[in-house]
Amino acid sequence: MAVLKGEPLGVVTNWPPSLLAALQRWGTTQPKAPCLTALDTTGKPIYTLTYGKLWSRSLKLAYTLLNRLTSKNEPLLKPGDRVALVFPNSDPVMFMVAFYGCLLAELIPVPIEVPLTRKDAGSQQIGFLLGSCGVTLALTTDACQKGLPKAQTGEVVTFKGWPRLIWFVIDGKHLAKPAKDWHPQVQDASADIAYIEYKTSKEGSTMGITVSHASMLAHCHALTQACSYSEAETLTNVLDFKRDAGLWHGVLTSVMNRMHVISIPYALMKVNPLSWIQKVCSYKARVAVVKSRDMHWSLLAQRDQRDVSLSSLRMLIVADGANPWSISSCDAFLNVFQSRGLKPEVICPCASSSEALTVAIRRPPDLGGPPPGKAVLSMNCLSYSVIRVDTEEKLSVLTVQDVGQVMPGANVCVVKVDGTPHLCKTDEVGEICVNSGATGTAYYGLLGITKNVFETIPVTATGVVVSDQPFTRTGLLGFVGLDNLVFVVGKLDGLMTVSGRRHSADDVVATALAVEPMKFVYRGRIAVFSVTVLHDDRIVLVAEQRPDASEEDSFQWMSRVLQAIDSIHQVGVYCLALVPANTLPKAPLGGIHISETKQRFLEGALHPCNVLMCPHTCVTNLPKPRQKQPDVGPASMIVGNLVAGKRIAQASGRDVTQLEDNDQARKFLYLADVLQWRAQTTPDHPLFLLLNSKGTVASTASCIQLHKKAERVAAALTEKGRLNVGDHVALVYPPGIDLIATFYGCLYAGCIPITVRPPHPQNLATTLPTVKMIVEVSKSACILTTQAIMKLLKSKEAATAVDIKTWPTILDTDDIPKKKVATIFRPPSPDMLAYLDFSVSTTGILAGVKMSHAATSALCRSIKLQCELYPSRQIAICLDPYCGLGFALWCLCSVYSGHQSILVPPLELESNVSLWLSAVSQYKVRVTFCSYSVMEMCTKGLGTQTDVLRMKGVNLSCVRTCMVVAEERPRIALTQSFSKLFKDLGLSARAVSTTFGCRVNVAICLQGTAGPDPTTVYVDMRALRHDRVRLVERGSPHSLPLMESGKILPGVKVIIAHTETKGPLGDSHLGEIWVSSPHNATGYYTVYGEEALHADHFSARLSFGDTQTIWARTGYLGFLRRTELTDASGERHDALYVVGSLDETLELRGMRYHPIDIETSVIRAHKSIAECAVFTWTNLLVVVVELEGSEQEALDLVALVTNVVLEEHYLIVGVVVIVDPGVIPINSRGEKQRMHLRDGFLADQLDPIYVAYNM
Repeated sequence: MAVLKGEPLGVVTNWPPSLLAALQRWGTTQPKAPCLTALDTTGKPIYTLTYGKLWSRSLKLAYTLLNRLTSKNEPLLKPGDRVALVFPNSDPVMFMVAFYGCLLAELIPVPIEVPLTRKDAGSQQIGFLLGSCGVTLALTTDACQKGLPKAQTGEVVTFKGWPRLIWFVIDGKHLAKPAKDWHPQVQDASADIAYIEYKTSKEGSTMGITVSHASMLAHCHALTQACSYSEAETLTNVLDFKRDAGLWHGVLTSVMNRMHVISIPYALMKVNPLSWIQKVCSYKARVAVVKSRDMHWSLLAQRDQRDVSLSSLRMLIVADGANPWSISSCDAFLNVFQSRGLKPEVICPCASSSEALTVAIRRPPDLGGPPPGKAVLSMNCLSYSVIRVDTEEKLSVLTVQDVGQVMPGANVCVVKVDGTPHLCKTDEVGEICVNSGATGTAYYGLLGITKNVFETIPVTATGVVVSDQPFTRTGLLGFVGLDNLVFVVGKLDGLMTVSGRRHSADDVVATALAVEPMKFVYRGRIAVFSVTVLHDDRIVLVAEQRPDASEEDSFQWMSRVLQAIDSIHQVGVYCLALVPANTLPKAPLGGIHISETKQRFLEGALHPCNVLMCPHTCVTNLPKPRQKQPDVGPASMIVGNLVAGKRIAQASGRDVTQLEDNDQARKFLYLADVLQWRAQTTPDHPLFLLLNSKGTVASTASCIQLHKKAERVAAALTEKGRLNVGDHVALVYPPGIDLIATFYGCLYAGCIPITVRPPHPQNLATTLPTVKMIVEVSKSACILTTQAIMKLLKSKEAATAVDIKTWPTILDTDDIPKKKVATIFRPPSPDMLAYLDFSVSTTGILAGVKMSHAATSALCRSIKLQCELYPSRQIAICLDPYCGLGFALWCLCSVYSGHQSILVPPLELESNVSLWLSAVSQYKVRVTFCSYSVMEMCTKGLGTQTDVLRMKGVNLSCVRTCMVVAEERPRIALTQSFSKLFKDLGLSARAVSTTFGCRVNVAICLQGTAGPDPTTVYVDMRALRHDRVRLVERGSPHSLPLMESGKILPGVKVIIAHTETKGPLGDSHLGEIWVSSPHNATGYYTVYGEEALHADHFSARLSFGDTQTIWARTGYLGFLRRTELTDASGERHDALYVVGSLDETLELRGMRYHPIDIETSVIRAHKSIAECAVFTWTNLLVVVVELEGSEQEALDLVALVTNVVLEEHYLIVGVVVIVDPGVIPINSRGEKQRMHLRDGFLADQLDPIYVAYNM
């Protein structure tokens, strides 16, 4: 298509050389002529401003601004300065005086909305605009200034994001009379800036568009010619007079032509939507400027009015004629008011843009306009930017009316939206561009986008430049139709590009409103925008629902809207949200502030009351599911690694047999022997100190005390309990010395101890069944406990949770007689069972492992060597003593190595968070152990109190190593924040590390005191899903930090095996961690209900390579990597990285996901998400989030959770469950019990705040 030329601008005799010259002329020659009539909210005229008054008051204001405002004896303002105009919509008179006063003083007015509160929608952006324009002064009225929020000093508050402003009230009494010799310079229109109009972009940023004096004059000229305005005509203006058509017609062009404007305030329209029609009638107005909304409102109210006539109108200018629904308003309005004198040809839709001002306007036939046009276009073709005429019967068409002809003196062309501005073909939709002397000139202070928008050079398909003049992009999408009429089909701001097809937000709104429009949502209170998720735009629809709508109504409406949009636009809606009435951010004059709504949606601050997400139907660009390749055999893998020069991944701790230390305890095969030997040689050496919550010593035990107590327990077991050698005994004790003494008592009597966490008195219903289960599964013949717990086990409350009649014998050890046992039992072989270690895995399986005497001694020896433990040492332990490494450190190690253990029960931290760290400081401990839960309690509870602790003398510089006992991937974020927090108390950055153990071997890695610091590597999370390790740089996208889990213990060998072929893998390859060591457990005692499945856990052999060694499979994925560091023996150090438990992984889309990775992303999505857990249910990913905030935030989380999991993991969330804090079950090690949670979800026991099923 070619460039379309408008009619030339006519030459008018005595046309003023500038707008101010026109004002001066009318103000001096026609001072009594009315210029502007202002109405109050009842519709009564309150004041009519004459041209004489406008001129004299503008002069006064100009004089005052330039001569009476000073700062530090300098004039506050100089010509060219920008001044904010802050006037309410109900005060056009003051606004007009302020506007022309600024022009006369050669200041640049920047009209903005009145800020009502500190949190107005978009107010921060307006502040940014004022700041970037260097505004220091705001003009306002007395009444408006009184209504602004004030600080305590009585001054107007500085609004969020605003610069400091001086507020100046321009009511008459504040203005000075100009000096006799002062006259303003009324110059000819120049290229200098006249005023700045603000506009808000699609993203919500506010830009100031500069309009020069010459453009302003040319625009008035073009409008005068197009609308054929004549002197003293009356015009009714319903629009906002501060900007856009309201300003152009009602403040600028009207003065040019000495017209009389009747200004209808928005507040009056709200009370009486017919007011503008009544004023047209009573003032016999020739022209009215309205929006289609005003026509729609008056239709709803017209029934009570019989006597209005619109016969005086020669033009009804519809300012938003470019809106797709303006045509229905125009048609309906004509339908009703034609009988009241409205002539059909009077309706004149126009199109305008902030950048190009008026783009086109329809003219009545008597002004030479062609007959009006109408186009019925196929929506589907429009989404490909193609124009195809269709028939009106179809639903999937868009009917648009023309917006008339190009403005006089303007050239128009249509260019492609993206890329080089090529001219569009005649059947293509593109962006309308205008070249004329009457457009804006720039975005103030933004050179880059100014060049893009205001200086576009359109070219033909072959690249030939169309015109030597630059064009301005209007932001309107459309085409030129028959009779050279301009048609607009949408706005660039409302354009949503979904999988390559373009949809207009306004069209989608129109479709949604067509679904039972009035019953359910308020008309016009609906916002449609797109958000980018996973590299494509996704459509979001937010509507305000009526207060009386039920949940059922809303879901019915939502599903119908989804169907309607799908069938008419062939596009899916990603998220449909309903919010309570009147909660969407409002634009200054009604309507919805779209960018602010979008901002709130993305920040999770929209607070919807109903949400429907449809990611399954919308998201079609997910990467293809992974197809598993036929397996490569183990031999090929080894050969492949050899060819690639990669070593087989295996590593070991120091060789125990080579380590000759002065280890006296080595002489003894059994721990019971070691205790007897210590009781003889160092009877009074203290082994244990137990602290209470106050930090004072609750009880202690020396070697001899422990030995004697154990003897008494052994005597009681054989005499009172009548137990035989090999019987199993459950020890149900709170963390303390009794637990340790009864453990050795069992060994002395030849019984097999099982330590069991006591039930929680406040929560018997959930904790007691676990106790019962362990007692039953372990086949315990007797329970040893305290009197208090014994009462609890037999209480009425206990009877409601379990069958208390079936407990085995229960003995309390509080006051057993001082009796010696006749002989202390000595096992016939070190391979005999020493104790059972029961623990509930994160997948909810109760598993007990068998520990032989040999394994027990080997475990203690390994830990002694790694941590350099001697009788002269003290270590502090803040762990639960019931299973795993926690039990070994609490009950076994001190007896073996002779060091003193300071025992801090983690439960005591609930009443005194600083207990553990204070103890470490007080006893100057070098080695300490804790769990993740303890670390988390310290970071959360003491985060703000490091100064208080320092005042109390807490100093952690003594700590050489602080180890977190764990059976999971190291939680780097937690250990790092702990280190950072307590750095102020002297904690060395290198001190914190983690350990790794599991059911088959409770201590595989442990940092210890020597050896290189733990290393951290970054792996690509996407490769990890394919069971591959790809090392990347820190900070690269999709990178996941993994920290080495401490050093491999002496005597331990580790290899990485392929999960399926069981062949050995190469360095830095992901596989299952297998371990061989003298302190491996010898087998499961019973895995509740799954005996056969787990037989090979303890006796696995590689399918290739070294097929002789017997390994235990840990059930954890990880990899070994040779580092540049050297270990104690001078060899290159091999680091073991644990990625996660195999049982926990989720198989989705053919890939392997670790729940913790998804959970980490989700927790980052919103500040109110306290905790999160994920699991799968029938191939659906279920995300449970704990909401730590008000319940109205609950539904905000649904979209944010869905977005973040799509973006970062390419997974569609099936169900989002929002629950109260504390619902996700966590075990004593601080690990989430996801399977328990899943069972609770399926049994409907979670009592959720909200459950969203994504479609």
